[in-house]
Formats: sequence, C-alpha cells, structure tokens
Amino acid sequence: MNRTTLLKWISGICEGLLAIPFAGGTFILSMSWTPLLFMFALHTITLVFSIKDARFSAGSILGMITSFIGAIPLVGWVMHTITSLVLLIDAAIETKK
Repeated sequence: MNRTTLLKWISGICEGLLAIPFAGGTFILSMSWTPLLFMFALHTITLVFSIKDARFSAGSILGMITSFIGAIPLVGWVMHTITSLVLLIDAAIETKK
C-alpha cells in the first residue's frame, strides 16, 4: 500500500467519525472547530500526494470543501458522510490494484 492510499484510508475514517450524528458535531464544537482545520490540512496533504502519484483526487478536493462548510448543521453531516464514502471507496479500489 502506498502513502496516497494510506492517507485516503486515514482521512476517510476521520471523516466517517465526524459524520456520526451528534457525536461528530459535539466533538467539532467542543474543540472550537479545530478538527475542521486539521481535516483541511490532512485533505490538502492527501491531495498533493494524489496529484504527485497521478491518482484520483476528487475525494481530497471534496474533503477540503467539506472542511469549510462542515460547521453548518445537517449540511456538514451530509458532506462528511459523502466525503467519507468517496475516500473509503477510492482507497478500497486502490488497495485492490
């Protein structure tokens, strides 16, 4: 498994944890939105490695967008869920290759 795939697994799992109803929102609010900044940085790093390795990068771009609008209730939950699914499916496909 290469570093890009590993980063996609990690960011997909983290997005999935943030998508847990009430728990994810409570975690984000209790940490003053710091998890969204961390996720933005993680998605940016993953995007750089994805581009460098010529891999699918839409999940990372979607994650960066999600980090910005993730503070909006319900919209953030939906976006975290979608982003998590995109990243985890992409990582699973890359792992199979």
